[in-house]
This record gives sequence, structure tokens and C-alpha cells, in this order.
Amino acid sequence: MNPHCTPGWAAASMRVLGLALALGLALALAVAGCAQAPATGPTELQLRQPITLLGEVHDNAAQHALRLQALQAWLATGARPALVMEQFDRDRQATLDRLRLQQPPPDADALIKAAGAPGWNWAFYRPYVDLALRYGLPVVAANVSREEARQVMREGLKATGFDPAVPPEIVQTLSDSIRESHCGMLDAPTAQRMALAQVARDQSIARAVEAQAARGVVLLAGNGHVRTDTGAPRWLTPATRARSESIGVLEEGVDDGGRYDRSVRTVVQERGDPCEGMKR
Repeated sequence: MNPHCTPGWAAASMRVLGLALALGLALALAVAGCAQAPATGPTELQLRQPITLLGEVHDNAAQHALRLQALQAWLATGARPALVMEQFDRDRQATLDRLRLQQPPPDADALIKAAGAPGWNWAFYRPYVDLALRYGLPVVAANVSREEARQVMREGLKATGFDPAVPPEIVQTLSDSIRESHCGMLDAPTAQRMALAQVARDQSIARAVEAQAARGVVLLAGNGHVRTDTGAPRWLTPATRARSESIGVLEEGVDDGGRYDRSVRTVVQERGDPCEGMKR
């Protein structure tokens, strides 16, 4: 199967258009407890830098288990980073902050219900939110909303407050990846507009990381967002980038292409062919 044509890539891209894909059904194959199960195989993951940009394939249960274990180990050393998450849209930050200050504090389910973006399998992300609440970590919303992404596609980056100085090769690489992840079913102009929305997401993620850089950060985002050539690392300041590490968390058989500072691999999540789902 095409390694880029995955539910994670396709679901993230389709959020721009506000379409519900049948691919989300594949996520239901992983039960809520999977995210807390021990990772299988010899793969190990250690967080080494104060700012860690931690990638994922969104529906891979083994990857979530591995990352959760790594975060727990880092917190056990006394680290108290901000938890920056792609799964919360930035227009929900005020809600997140208000709820975290409530007494008694809310549990992870209440926080997710009030501020979580639609379209995610929150069973995978609830354990991270729970850890953040238990350790008093800021939970930082990093993504742009669907409406904001659509506005970027209509009006461009500058008109929506993002940096328009994007090298053409970045836009082209993102556009090509988006077309591939949608199994060739997107026309080139639409893919180009979606690429701009992807840049907006990456810039938004980078801004969220910068705002918390002094205390340390763990970012949870798709592998595309943590790519050093086209993703959020490209938009960090040199000082923050020097203190950061981008880790691609990939499935076996996928070449990292030198796009990350470091990469680890897990078993391939069983799933149907997403291209067949799109065709239907």
C-alpha cells in the first residue's frame, strides 16, 4: 500500500474541506485501552531534548503506546513540559485554560468534550491529556480550525495572518504529498490550496511551540507536521530549533527520507485500503 495514503494523512487533509471520511471507521478497530498497552517488539523511544516534536501515524495503537511510555518516563525525571497538541484547535485555547483552573479540576473526558476537535479518535489521546492534568502541565492547542483552514484556502496566508514567504519547493512538496495521500483523486489547484492550509497548520504549531519553549515542550502531531524540511520545524526560530528534536514515529517499511532528526519504527497498524474507501 502507498505509505503516504494512510488514514492519518487523508483524515488530516480532509479536515480542511470539512468532509467526513469513511476512513474514520478504521480507527474503531483500536479499543480505548490500546493506547495504554505495552508496545510490542524491541522499539524504544527516549525523549532527549527539552523541546521534542513527536510524530505519529494517527491510527497506530502501538505508536501511541510507545509515545505515552516515553512521556511518562520523562515526567518521572522531573520534567514538566507543556503538552502541545495538534488535536486541539487554537480557537479553543481559552476554553482549555478556563477548565484547567476550575476547582475541582476537570478530568480528561470533560476537557476533551469541551475543547477537543472533531474527527479524532480520542481514545488514543485521552491518556496524554490525563497525564497533563495529573502533572499540572499546560495543554496547548496548536491546530487551526476547519473554518480557518478554509479561509486560508480562499484568501491565502497573508490575509489570514500567516507568513506568506513560503519557498515554492515546500508548497510543491506538500501539494504532491496531499495528492498522493488522496490517491490521485484531487486536482492540482485544489491540492495547492490545501498545501497552503497545511503551511498554516505548521506555522500555527510552530507558534504554539515557541510560546512554551522556555519551559520545554512535547508536541503530539502527525509525522507530516514534524518533518524538518516542510513541517513545523521549518518555522521555528533558530534558537528554539537548536533546543528541539524532531522524531518521526513511522511504521515498519517506511523510509524516513532524512526528513527527521531521528526516527523510530513500530509495527504496521492493520487497516483496510484507504484508497478503496475514497473511491466509494
